[in-house]
Amino acid sequence: MRSALITGASSGIGAALALALADPDGVLHLGGRDEARLAAVAAACRDRGAAVHTCRADVRDERAMRAWIATAGRERRLDLVVANAGISAGTGTSGAESEAQARALFAVNLEGVLNTVWPALDLMAGQERGADGRRGTIAAIASVAAFIPAPGAPAYAASKAAVDAWVLGHAPAARRAGIHLASVCPGFIATPMTAGNPYPMPGLMPAERAAAIILRGLARGRARIAFPWWMAALARAIGALPAPWALALLARQGGKPDFRGQGLRDPR
Repeated sequence: MRSALITGASSGIGAALALALADPDGVLHLGGRDEARLAAVAAACRDRGAAVHTCRADVRDERAMRAWIATAGRERRLDLVVANAGISAGTGTSGAESEAQARALFAVNLEGVLNTVWPALDLMAGQERGADGRRGTIAAIASVAAFIPAPGAPAYAASKAAVDAWVLGHAPAARRAGIHLASVCPGFIATPMTAGNPYPMPGLMPAERAAAIILRGLARGRARIAFPWWMAALARAIGALPAPWALALLARQGGKPDFRGQGLRDPR
């Protein structure tokens, strides 16, 4: 029996993870802000036999997140928490990023992760160890963009870099408490988040394949799950170049669409 809580479960990697974990012995707590899409994912998971509870979760709300996670943990031991919710935007055609957009990206991609991981750490510290010796597992979704200073998506890359660095830095303390804490750094995944990218996306893979790689890496106890391996290696190599060289190379790719270019408003 496995109990999991996933934020951003209404589409993309979050939905793929939910479906991969759905079975007659599973209990899923799925969060998302699009109620219709979240309900569709929940129905698909129930069709596979899983018990599913949904929550229209805003990861920016610290108190609401702590309450949701505590409630999920009271019902049954939480084996896995995935801080997956995130938003993506860049400089679009303007070549510059607005302050409002940058703050929105940090609020969701970084503060949202902290608002998920900290309550999960507190909850799992009080759980008994399982057959694998763990009190629980927590995964935070970062990106291979964490390894590079991306001129076309500065706040997105920086928010993911902060997530990756914090998770890896905190992982030893979590491990001493019996909790496996992992950073997940995917490359290009075929999701609504990447659908509007106006540039080539080498290594683009289905969300279902990404979910399988993530779950396999978590089962093996990896602290960082970065894939495809060659893209992660390339990103780290570019990030290690002298800053002028790296920036000149990265500037050729162009920018991710900004909020307006995606037909979105600031999510605040």
